[in-house]
Amino acid sequence: MAGKASGYLRSTALALVALAGLAGPAVAESLSGDYLAARQASFFGDFKAAGDYYGRAIAFDPENPALLERAALAHLSLGDIPHAVELAERLSTQGYQSQIGHMAQIADLAKREDYATILSRIDEQTAIGPLVDGLARGWAELGRGDMSAALVAFEAMAQEQGLQSFASYHKAMALASVGDFEGAEAIFEAGDAGTLQFTRRAVQARSQILSQLDRQDDAVAMIDEGFPPPRDPSLEQMRSALVAGEKLPFTYVNSPRDGIAEVFYTVAGALSSEANDDFTLLYSRIAEYLRPDHSGAILMSANLLESLGQYDLAVDTFKRVPRDDADYFSAELGRAEALRSDGKPDAAVEVLEQLAQTNGNQISVQSALGDMMRQLERYDQAVAAYDAAISGFVEEHPAQWFLYYARGIAKERLKDWQAAEADFRKALELNPGQPQVLNYLGYSLVEHHAKLDEALSMIEQAVATEPQSGYIVDSLGWALYRLGRYEDAVAHMERAAELMPVDPVVNDHLGDVYWAVGRTLEAEFQWKRALSFVDWEEASDEVDPERIRQKLKVGLDQVLSEEGKPPLKVANGE
Repeated sequence: MAGKASGYLRSTALALVALAGLAGPAVAESLSGDYLAARQASFFGDFKAAGDYYGRAIAFDPENPALLERAALAHLSLGDIPHAVELAERLSTQGYQSQIGHMAQIADLAKREDYATILSRIDEQTAIGPLVDGLARGWAELGRGDMSAALVAFEAMAQEQGLQSFASYHKAMALASVGDFEGAEAIFEAGDAGTLQFTRRAVQARSQILSQLDRQDDAVAMIDEGFPPPRDPSLEQMRSALVAGEKLPFTYVNSPRDGIAEVFYTVAGALSSEANDDFTLLYSRIAEYLRPDHSGAILMSANLLESLGQYDLAVDTFKRVPRDDADYFSAELGRAEALRSDGKPDAAVEVLEQLAQTNGNQISVQSALGDMMRQLERYDQAVAAYDAAISGFVEEHPAQWFLYYARGIAKERLKDWQAAEADFRKALELNPGQPQVLNYLGYSLVEHHAKLDEALSMIEQAVATEPQSGYIVDSLGWALYRLGRYEDAVAHMERAAELMPVDPVVNDHLGDVYWAVGRTLEAEFQWKRALSFVDWEEASDEVDPERIRQKLKVGLDQVLSEEGKPPLKVANGE
């Protein structure tokens, strides 16, 4: 539903722009109109429109600091750092202190390798904040050629509460950048970098450090422990080179400017689980700007844009990862998903099919292709892709559970129930107690009137594991209903409706259960609610509105009779 929701939001934004007296990109008619349109575009994450409209508003009021700062923010979000710098300079000349402006200016100074001015700004406390300023100070001292001062800066920062891991990680990167691989590895060996050293990028950087110390076996063991198969091509290529005994060059930080890019990338990673996506995006955009070949920053920006519903910008950003980059594979997977979310499934399929031609042996490519085909209800093609993904494993692995589960769904939709059940049971063998599988298999068994005691037990186990899942609670209530245990079903269906109050399927089911226990007025009320939610943005589409209308017209017993099914009183043994 993300693509539909995004389309709705864009339409709303355009309507509000029109109400402001504007018509698309026409020449502005007033400061208030441009400002209103810019604010609305910002609210919906449309950074390009926001930048354009704030720019027009600034033409009416060129010294307005609020307009300048918001325009700078929009351009930073777009990755247009030079334009943001120009606006930040105008803020500075007015004596206006702006964190957004400082971010743009520090990025510009780092790009130009003006480390002395960076240090001056940090000393004047006109930079960004304690974490970024402290890390940037260390790299700026190194940029001035003073490694001793750089180490002092990192060590001083490590004394600050909560900042040791950041300071130690960047100290290790600084040491490695000047060839002191023993010093860098000593930091990692001591665990001073904390959880940062277990990130994918840190593992790869440390692998290069270990290989420079002729400790390729240790690097391989670290990769195997942190990233068991299936691995993405980038990690797999690195591991293969290490197994072959190659000495890998250290490429993760080649200069103090790269180090400052790494500062923004590291902070973006830390913010990603705590701050809003649009704020995190500012940091990843600056990392991209300072180091255009930083594929990690590019992928982060693209993923953030996708989560913000800016699918066109996300697609364009994913495309910036070059074909010869080890992360090109991941970028193409991301681009396909962004295209699908943007309502362009054929373009998404084309991306995945082209990727399959060059990386068809990659499990994640076939898995993504299978997922895409299943979402598009092309179940034969989905099964073929899942077959290829499963066969890509050299030996059986717990990670295969989802592939069997997803293939089972596709087979069930193809009416091949025997094969589907086998896949569901295989998924449970690989991941015992997995609630999604227990729920789907249990519910399907009930629908097939097979192994009913086992089916009910499976669903009850799924509910015990995921008691807040409306879909799973609904399955339990519906299974009890299908088993003729109507009174037992009521409480579970009512709970499901509490958890998912606007889902048409849940409301429809609750109506049927109420009808079965003689609460006909409440049943009709729930069926009417179900109809009202059929087109709701977050509602499931697995509901038949015509059948609901017929139930409202003649009652559930008559509908069941018309469908050749026994009425409820017979099904209930009465």
